[in-house]
Amino acid sequence: MTERVDGRPLRVAMIGYGFMGAAHSVGWRQAPAVFDLPLGVEMAVLVGRNADAVAQAAAHWGWTESATDWRSVIERDDIDIVDIVTPGDSHAEIAIAALDAGKHVLCEKPLANTVAEAEAMAAAADRAAEHGVRAMVGFTYRRVPAVTFLRDLIAQGAVGRVQQVRAAYRQDWLVDPNAPLAWRLQKEHAGSGALGDIGAHIIDMTQFVTGQEVEAVSGTIETIVKQRPLLGSGAGLSGVAAEGYGEVTVDDTAIFTGRLAGGALVSFEATRFATGRKNALTIEVSGDQGALAFDLEDLNSLQFYDRREPADRQGFRKILVTEAQHPYVGAWWPAGHMLGYEHGFVHQVVDLVGTLVDGTEPHPTFAEGLSVQRVLAAVEESAAKDSAWVRTGVHAQV
Repeated sequence: MTERVDGRPLRVAMIGYGFMGAAHSVGWRQAPAVFDLPLGVEMAVLVGRNADAVAQAAAHWGWTESATDWRSVIERDDIDIVDIVTPGDSHAEIAIAALDAGKHVLCEKPLANTVAEAEAMAAAADRAAEHGVRAMVGFTYRRVPAVTFLRDLIAQGAVGRVQQVRAAYRQDWLVDPNAPLAWRLQKEHAGSGALGDIGAHIIDMTQFVTGQEVEAVSGTIETIVKQRPLLGSGAGLSGVAAEGYGEVTVDDTAIFTGRLAGGALVSFEATRFATGRKNALTIEVSGDQGALAFDLEDLNSLQFYDRREPADRQGFRKILVTEAQHPYVGAWWPAGHMLGYEHGFVHQVVDLVGTLVDGTEPHPTFAEGLSVQRVLAAVEESAAKDSAWVRTGVHAQV
C-alpha cells in the first residue's frame, strides 16, 4: 500500500453514522485489508450531531476521532475525502461546501432531494474537477460483482439488441401501519419515499447495465398509510413509536414505465409494501439474442438465456459469479465462496481510491446522479398529470 509524498494516507471524514454510516465504515475498513490499494486510507473523523452518540459510533466502527461540526471538519488541511451519509436534505449543502474546500466527495444516493439541488451539486463537481478534485455518488449495487458482470456481458453483445427491461425493488418494512414515522417518511428530509429511496437504485442500475438513459416516463405513486405514530427512537430501518401521530408526506409505492434512448421499454416498481419481500431488487434485460436476470436476494449469480443455442438446449442457466475472473472477486475467497451486501461498499472504496490516484473520473459521477434525479422528478410530474408521459431531459453519460 503506497503512501502519499507527504508520508500519510488519504484521510477520510464521514458525516453521518446511521445505517449507511455502518456500511460505509465497513467499506473503508476492509478495502485496504483485502485489496492492494495504490494509496493508503485512514478513517480519520466521524461527524454527527450528538457528541456522545457519534463518539460511541466512532469507537465501534474504528474511526480515530469524532466531531459535531461538519463545517470545521471539511476546512481541516488534514482531511482529503468527505463521505456524506446523512439524510438527503443536507447532501447539497455539505457536498458543495466540501468540494469548494478542495475535498474529494463520496455522497450517498439519491444525490439530492430536488433537481435544483442536484444541478448545483453537479456544477460544484465540475468546478472542482478543474482543480483535480473528484466527486462520486454511492450507487453501491453497481459494484456487486454479478451486476458489474451483467453490464459487461450486455456490452459484449450477450443479449443482442436490448428490447425490454423489467426492474423492481420490493421491500415490506412499512406494511405494519404502526411502524413509526421515521425521517424516510417525511418529504422535507427524504425528498420522496420508495421512489427516491429504492427507485433511484433501479433507475441507476438500468442505465448502468444497458448504457442507455431513461428519456421519458409514465407513472403513478401512492401513499398507502397516510398517518403513522411519531418516532421515539430509531435504529436502521426500524424504530420505537412515541405518543401521537404524524402525516406521511412521501409515497409508499411507485410504479412507472420508462423508455430508453435506444427505444426499449422498461417497467419499474419501487415499493415498501411488498409483503414478504425483504430486499428484493431484481432486473431482467431481454434482447433479441438472449436475456440476463439478476436478483439481489441471490446476489452471487446471474440467470442467462442464449437464443443462439440449439433449440433443444435453450433455457435459463445459472452463472455463479464467484470466479477470480469476475469483477472484484479475485481479491476475496476461492471459487464458489460467496460475497454479501457489505462487499459492494468495499468495492466502492477500491474504485474511488483508484480513480483518485490515476486522475480519472469516478463513476457514478454527480452528473449521473443528476440524471437519476431528473427521472425521479419526471415520475412525480407524470403521477400528478394522471400518468401522462413526461420527458426526463437527462443528458448524462452513463
